[in-house]
Amino acid sequence: MSEVEVALLGIRHHGPGSARAVAAALATWQPDAVLIEGPPEADGIVHLAAEKDLVPPVALLAHAVDDPARAAFWPYAEFSPEWVAIRYGVEHDLPVRFIDLPAGYGFAPTAEDAADDVAEPPADPMALLAEAAGHDDPERWWEDVVEHRAPGADALAPFAAVAEAMGALRAEGLGESRRDLLREAYMRQRIRAARRAGHRRIAVVCGAFHAPALAETPTVAHDRALLAELPKKVKADITWIPWTHRRLSQATGYGAGIQSPGWYHHLFTTEGDPVPRWLTRAAELLRAEDHPVSSAHVIEAVRLAETLAVLRGRPLAGLTETLDAVRAVLCEGSDVALELVRDRLVVGDELGEVPDAAPAVPLQRDLARLQRSLRLKPEATPKDLDLDLRKDTDAARSRLLHRLRLLGVEWGVPARSSVASTGTFRESWRLCWQPEFAVRIAEAAQWGTTVEEAAADKAVGTARAAVELAELTGLVETCLLAGLSGALPAVMRVLADCAALDTDVAHLAGALPALVRALRYGDVRGTDHGALAEAAAGLAERVCVGLPPACVGLDAESAAAMRARIDEVHGAIALIDSGDTAAPDGLADRWAAALQSLARREPTGGPATGAPGLLRGRAVRLLLDDGRLDSEEAGRRLRLVLSVASAPADAAGWVEGFLTGGGALLLHDPRLLALLDEWLTGVSAEVFTDVLPLLRRTFAGLEAGVRTTIGGRVAAGPLGAAPAAPETAGELDRARADAAVPVVALLLGVRPTIPRQATGRNT
Repeated sequence: MSEVEVALLGIRHHGPGSARAVAAALATWQPDAVLIEGPPEADGIVHLAAEKDLVPPVALLAHAVDDPARAAFWPYAEFSPEWVAIRYGVEHDLPVRFIDLPAGYGFAPTAEDAADDVAEPPADPMALLAEAAGHDDPERWWEDVVEHRAPGADALAPFAAVAEAMGALRAEGLGESRRDLLREAYMRQRIRAARRAGHRRIAVVCGAFHAPALAETPTVAHDRALLAELPKKVKADITWIPWTHRRLSQATGYGAGIQSPGWYHHLFTTEGDPVPRWLTRAAELLRAEDHPVSSAHVIEAVRLAETLAVLRGRPLAGLTETLDAVRAVLCEGSDVALELVRDRLVVGDELGEVPDAAPAVPLQRDLARLQRSLRLKPEATPKDLDLDLRKDTDAARSRLLHRLRLLGVEWGVPARSSVASTGTFRESWRLCWQPEFAVRIAEAAQWGTTVEEAAADKAVGTARAAVELAELTGLVETCLLAGLSGALPAVMRVLADCAALDTDVAHLAGALPALVRALRYGDVRGTDHGALAEAAAGLAERVCVGLPPACVGLDAESAAAMRARIDEVHGAIALIDSGDTAAPDGLADRWAAALQSLARREPTGGPATGAPGLLRGRAVRLLLDDGRLDSEEAGRRLRLVLSVASAPADAAGWVEGFLTGGGALLLHDPRLLALLDEWLTGVSAEVFTDVLPLLRRTFAGLEAGVRTTIGGRVAAGPLGAAPAAPETAGELDRARADAAVPVVALLLGVRPTIPRQATGRNT
């Protein structure tokens, strides 16, 4: 029997140079089995790599069956050496096996994990080697040594050199961790199993740091003793999911965290010199964004990048030299344009694809079906979507996005519409698909097998666990937006019980606006809102009764929060009163009476005996805006609060509440501005220092034009005096007027003519 040969191909994860070297080694050496560092649970789905619909970047997603939140990713790009090995194996019909520790061990908490959280991470082997070679930048050193080198005549020689360097580090005990030793023991066991299966030429693709340990041959008993330390394995499921280049650039997933996935993809897929073609792509991108870039710019940028590489002693121009050339030539020194190139080309938004045959929970399959039927393709690039809810397809899209948000999948986020409209039939979203949504969908699968069923059950479960009334009313609004009519009755029952027990007016006031907003969706979405209208009316009645006494004795922070709630309730009651849904008789009048009662609650015996000036002033302003108070009465109340008998701080708060939302009334009624000016100029220096922050905050909230006009009127003189008569025009100074004639004539495009007696000659 021939001797078993094992080729250890130590690589850098997601390195295009390593990927080319692996491809050359496999093609030359022609193994009969391929072993890859990765979770063995994926052995059953690795054959899907032969499917044309499995397009990188993709990732293996493993999660604990009983707790999908415990998950791990193994991402692969087209330039990942592991992906190259997988593709070689499936294309040549070879056994492809993953040999790292099973993912189930990683989901079991251990004491060592807690210790690793506080311990310093092991040193980066690549950084140590770069330092030993006299380089201060590990990335640049690795690019020069590996990524920019083409495979030579001996395809295995680069791997032997890297393994020797890593062996020297490990001989000094640098970079090792206890978990690395456990993983390597398991890998050796899997290599032994491949030998026992009868394979004679075994290719092992693993991280370069592990290659020296896998070359060693400790006894089986030694490795079994190490593996006995492992905790009990947790049952885990695994599947393929789409990944993105942008996610590869973040430290998410095994071997991720590379800074330039788009650049690496270009290096791997481009034959010949990659710099000219990459700079051409950069020029195309900049031209598409209206930057003036020509072919001459590209030629000069290529020359500059190559010259910089020579000056810096590099074998080829790397990303640093290329970006320096882009900044200097294509972007003309602009960091803004350079950042565009970094974002679109250096990183990129490439999104992979996964075939329907990949394992998935029923909820994921239902979501994929809805995405196809509604023509909503997941994309990694942010995309704006405007919906007209009067159209069936757009209404269904809206329901899907709201249901997913309820399940914690923020694929769509509400955005400001680019179309000017105040109707409730239009929605705008910003869509951006993230790979980790696969984990959240797996978590949400506990609620149901379809998106609608899962969202409805999640809504009911959330309602039963809610403790705040505002949370429940917001949930009711979400149920209506998501079209979850089956969940709405259960949520409304919980809401009714909670509202009956809650006596805090602030809670009631905070809950009412969401209910009233939900009433507006009935006509567009075709929902029955009878119970909703009844609940909203009940809350509004209780707020009207309890508001005035609830505002007594509030401190500054509580008063500010209550003012915001009063504004929201005021708008909500206006919607109820003006909407198609029948409002309770006299609700608007009872709300006005509550505001009038609040406006009269002055602190006659100290701050604790009345409502804060902020709330009293706000109540007067709302009554004035609604026409339930005339300007004469508003002026009288302002005069009273600005009198000597009132505390300056209380008066300043009253003014802030009164002017919140717009100060144009000070311009329309000069008497109010005169009263305010008279009070302010009469405040003593000591008190002025105390009320200045309130006044500055008040006037900072006014419109810029209003502030400018008020300042001009105050600077013009006493506000109570009659306006000064305009000055009569004096005799025309002809000499000064004639001096402007040439300029005016030039602007008008005519020949200037100045009387002879003015200049002594004709012009």
